[in-house]
Amino acid sequence: MVVKISTSFDEELALHGYKLILLVFLVVGQWCSAQNKPNIVFILADDAGYADFGFQGSKDFKTPYLDEFAKESVRCTQAYVSAAVCGPSRAGFLTGKYQQRFGFEENNVPGYMSTSGVTGDDMGLPLDQRTIANELKQQGYTTAIFGKWHMGNADRFHPTNRGFDDFYGFRGGARSFMPYDETNKIDKNENRLEQGFGNYLEHKGYLTDVLADRTNQFIAQNKDRPFFIYLSFNAVHTPMQATNEDLDQFPNLTGKRKQLAAMTLAMDRACGKVYDQLKKLDLLDNTIIVFTNDNGGPSDANASLNKPLSGTKANHLEGGIRVPFLISWKGVLQGNTTYGNPISLLDMYPTFSIIAGVEAANLKGLDGVDILPFLKKNKSGRPHETLYWKKENRAAIRELDWKLIRYPDRPAELYDVSKDTAEEYDLALQYPNRVRAMYKKLFQWELGLERPKWQLQRKFEGKAAERMDTYSAPKIRMNKD
Repeated sequence: MVVKISTSFDEELALHGYKLILLVFLVVGQWCSAQNKPNIVFILADDAGYADFGFQGSKDFKTPYLDEFAKESVRCTQAYVSAAVCGPSRAGFLTGKYQQRFGFEENNVPGYMSTSGVTGDDMGLPLDQRTIANELKQQGYTTAIFGKWHMGNADRFHPTNRGFDDFYGFRGGARSFMPYDETNKIDKNENRLEQGFGNYLEHKGYLTDVLADRTNQFIAQNKDRPFFIYLSFNAVHTPMQATNEDLDQFPNLTGKRKQLAAMTLAMDRACGKVYDQLKKLDLLDNTIIVFTNDNGGPSDANASLNKPLSGTKANHLEGGIRVPFLISWKGVLQGNTTYGNPISLLDMYPTFSIIAGVEAANLKGLDGVDILPFLKKNKSGRPHETLYWKKENRAAIRELDWKLIRYPDRPAELYDVSKDTAEEYDLALQYPNRVRAMYKKLFQWELGLERPKWQLQRKFEGKAAERMDTYSAPKIRMNKD
């Protein structure tokens, strides 16, 4: 008996075959396209001093790996964060927006908050805000954060709910560098180390080294696909803890300064481990690496130096908001060069997104800009003509090279930061019309912000003013003449 298959059935089989082939081509095409996308490694130090790296001019500290990396990088000499303290600064980086626009005032979470707003574990990066991890994951990237989160302790704020595939770190803002055990006990739940979501485990060894090791494991596991790594060190934030081996490298230093030097050396070594892993796996030519810091150094807490800048963490003088910044992309950016116009960590979101394949027209509502054309010298001018900072009554605006700082306890001050990096010469009396115009522009920007979802207890504003006065250059108020 001969069974004859109908022509229509033959055509249907052929059509399904064509569809299958087309699907294979599409999948392979997307896979190949993803392979061509560069990896992105963003390394963020915590509370480091502006002057506490060899590539920034330090003679006391040893940072051999980062100094070599600087020779392969563009060093941005006027890089700014969007906040002078850790949490809000990171919120700005993650979203590409001034964090005040969604009510994340310049205060850390949970912190010492007033009871008049959101408090405790209800504080965190609002869930309606898209992160750079969300964006890159949509572009086919595998995403991971290693280290400090500080964007909210509740499960709904967890990194794996905010676009990150992998997390090894802690939810809070600071913790011990040494393993917690019977003699070194966990004081807060957010200080517990997590692998993924809710899988709590303690590390062995010095935490800064462990974070590098975990990062390297992730790189090895994902070397055949594009990845985004946010290596979020808690170094060199307090507590001041270092290994004896690292302390022995600084016999001429004492006290906190010695501790800080040793902690910085450990962080430098960790950065070197990650760089060496990328090199070993032949990934350097297709990887963008950024090293920077989350805010100025808190000179009182960890003996950091921000020279030649004036001020420290938690205030809007240059020492609180200007940070070291290195960016490397072999074959694309020219190494061992500097870029002198102001950039912001807000710029990382659009820069990384466009590199990953997002159309610039689809990036709406951001305050950052794509800085790559400026760094490649394909685009002239400045990435930003105006930058803003705000914490309750205190605020600052930089317009071109003029910077106005508004205080709650003294008259506003005006500086030309292109000539006066240390902000010693207050020009407010000489240029009253400029003060008035910049004051009004700052206020107009503030009118577009959300009300803060939480605020620090008022007494801490006074402490911030005291810190600023202690660690600022003496002010010379220039007369009209």
